[in-house]
Amino acid sequence: MAIPKYQQIKNDLLKKIQSGEFESGDRFYSESELVKMYNVSSITVIRAIQDLASDGYLVRYQGKGTFVSRSRKRKLIEFSDIEVFAGKTETVEVLSIQKEDDSEIQDKLKLKQTENYYKIIRVRKVDDKPFFVHFSYIPSQFIKEDISDISYYDSIYSRFKSDFNIHMYDEASREVDYICFPTDQYIAEYLEMDKNEPTVRQEKTTVLKDGTVAEYVISYKKWDFYKIELSAFAEE
Repeated sequence: MAIPKYQQIKNDLLKKIQSGEFESGDRFYSESELVKMYNVSSITVIRAIQDLASDGYLVRYQGKGTFVSRSRKRKLIEFSDIEVFAGKTETVEVLSIQKEDDSEIQDKLKLKQTENYYKIIRVRKVDDKPFFVHFSYIPSQFIKEDISDISYYDSIYSRFKSDFNIHMYDEASREVDYICFPTDQYIAEYLEMDKNEPTVRQEKTTVLKDGTVAEYVISYKKWDFYKIELSAFAEE
């Protein structure tokens, strides 16, 4: 089957981007330049450019032109959460485990209205000082209801491994981090800090290979405990 002309143009332009002919942030060809280069209609050119923009390779600004994206979307990213308290004693305290059925969280977990989940609140401490609070929402199917001590869930990932043979670190996940300032009063109380100090809010969703959402977690970390390292690798 013949490859559509717009796809041929898209593939050729992608090679130019990936070969290093254009650097991140460089102005890209204009539509009129591409029409002349490939001797095609503007409709064909626009479709190729729009596909590259949708894939994260190009960014289009009305009145300014098209530019090569600065995004790392099409690179392999290694993410490392660096411990700034290395050598100190870290502990985890489980504050509560409660069954809930809030519709907003059910949507996050892709649960039906008749299905429940558990909300687990945990606080991480270093030298007995709180720096990280987690609100973990776990579908009921992954929670043992006959435990006698809630500290059983001080490591939720260990429970997934021991109880269900699920290795959560190997499953697909998506995390979004952003700064909260000022910090909500109730979060400041969990972390024993002034609400006028910033925190980093982290939202993470982990999805198993069969499409089951295994967890939705909202966490808050004290700003001075937040340090990450991002390494980008070109695709082979």
